[in-house]
Amino acid sequence: MAEISVFITIGFILTTIATIWLFFKASGNRRVILFILIWSSIVGILGLNGFYQKLNASPPRFIFLLGPVLLFVLLLSRAKKGKRFMGNLDLKWLTLLHCIRVPVELVLYFVFLEGLVPESMTFEGYNFDILSGLSAPILYYLVFVKKKVGVNGLLFWNIICLGLLLNILTIAVLSAQTPIQKMAFDQPNIGVTYFPLVWLPTVIVPIVFLSHLASIGQILSLRKKN
Repeated sequence: MAEISVFITIGFILTTIATIWLFFKASGNRRVILFILIWSSIVGILGLNGFYQKLNASPPRFIFLLGPVLLFVLLLSRAKKGKRFMGNLDLKWLTLLHCIRVPVELVLYFVFLEGLVPESMTFEGYNFDILSGLSAPILYYLVFVKKKVGVNGLLFWNIICLGLLLNILTIAVLSAQTPIQKMAFDQPNIGVTYFPLVWLPTVIVPIVFLSHLASIGQILSLRKKN
């Protein structure tokens, strides 16, 4: 059985904590953070017990890593209370939150070196998501500090970065050992089924996804008012 190194384990635990903290700064809602912490604990325990690594289960356990949380975020974005919650998130912190994508991509690269994800899921392959993390502090500075870029620029950036996120999600799903696997048969995506990397699809990705949806929604509302 594959093992995650101590270096990656510590690094990713810290990355997950930082993601939750940044989202707390954006929401200021302790109940939401408590819910995320409880969910993270459940997923972490399942990951430690090898729940997501069973290949012969039906349906494939991999779908429980991404499916429920992404569906929850989509439903939240459509519900009245969900829209109100997303509309009250701090746009500045939502923008800074995407800096977390830099350490995520660095961890993914080291996971690739350990043979647990394919190269296509790293910045040496077809994953350009690190550009979102590198550009996030620049956009924050230009939009909110220097005010040289307006909300239209921030909207464009969010749409592009959302596209980069969907790109790596597609690669990750098609590289996983499931009946729909289409690529990376020599080195499939098994890393995210191990603790603490289970938090990537179940905690970090949903928060990043929600942050983009919330930011885009807020900016579109501002444009309508103007």
